[in-house]
Amino acid sequence: QVQVVESGGGLVQPGGSLRLSCVTSGFTWDFYHFGWFRQAPGKGREGVSTIRPSDGTTRYSDSVKGRFTISGDNAKKTVYLQMNNLKPEDTAVYYCATCLGCSGDLRAELWDFWAQGTQVTVSS
Repeated sequence: QVQVVESGGGLVQPGGSLRLSCVTSGFTWDFYHFGWFRQAPGKGREGVSTIRPSDGTTRYSDSVKGRFTISGDNAKKTVYLQMNNLKPEDTAVYYCATCLGCSGDLRAELWDFWAQGTQVTVSS
């Protein structure tokens, strides 16, 4: 049975940091891409970052490049999103997702399996 479970969201001040975790089970890591997406109130779901653990290939949206880092731990079957220098516009529900054959594309409609979402709020 496949499963993805997120954790790590919360309230942080502008300029602060958070790390999101996505624990996966039932996936063969060599075959899948894993990604982080976000959705702010009244907006569509936006691709933030993706990773292919088998070769370490990563992709970032322009809005987070240089501030966020995606990584994967094959032994723990966990994907992380380290978020630094957070801004109020980063406030959103963040989702972990997986896909097979999407090439790490940031378009949300190409991804197959989604976690429940975790709220990240950046505010003073």
